[in-house]
Amino acid sequence: MLLVIGTFRLPPGTITQARPVMAQMVRASRAEAGCIDYGYAEDVLDAGLIHVREMWRDQAALDAHFAMPHLARWRATWAELGIIDRDLQAYDLGAPRAV
Repeated sequence: MLLVIGTFRLPPGTITQARPVMAQMVRASRAEAGCIDYGYAEDVLDAGLIHVREMWRDQAALDAHFAMPHLARWRATWAELGIIDRDLQAYDLGAPRAV
């Protein structure tokens, strides 16, 4: 299992414009084979900071995600939305366990 976690930044004035675009990306990604979870969350203390959390079955599922048309469309909006400071990391995980 792979956990992808990180952040990106939007100018605070574009968040209203970005929400429907981000929602479409989340819905399309969650529908992919191998996607366990996918989400964006606005930071409550830092306007424009978006937290990213993705969980993928394996590297093959993540690689397939990178080739999806909806990901290309999402990336094409970055300049218009002013997305900057993108910082995402992938982590290999073992089997989940309750804590």
